[in-house]
Amino acid sequence: QVQLVESGGGLVQPGGSLRLSCAASGSIEIIYNMRWYRQAPGKQRDLVAAVSSRGTTTYVDSVKGRFTISRDNAKNTVFLQMNSLKPEDTAVYYCNVDIGSSTYYSSYWGQGTQVTVSS
Repeated sequence: QVQLVESGGGLVQPGGSLRLSCAASGSIEIIYNMRWYRQAPGKQRDLVAAVSSRGTTTYVDSVKGRFTISRDNAKNTVFLQMNSLKPEDTAVYYCNVDIGSSTYYSSYWGQGTQVTVSS
């Protein structure tokens, strides 16, 4: 059994920063891609950023230059550093991690953490 536990959300003023963390625990052999999604009220869940097992990163255009995704393989943890936050970044943020062996993997979701950007 695998669990993902997120932390770091909260209320921040426009222009502020937050750092999200997502730690995986349980029966883990290999962690592949690690991702952050977000879902605003009444909207679909969208991919924000991803980091591969080799450290290659990708971002949605709206967060490029402001958000940084990183991973600590020793701690099975993925981070999302969010700077210059805007009201439109307000959403529930979810981590999504592919975990398995050399022949298969399953995709797991965190419980979500609320990020609210407001003055």
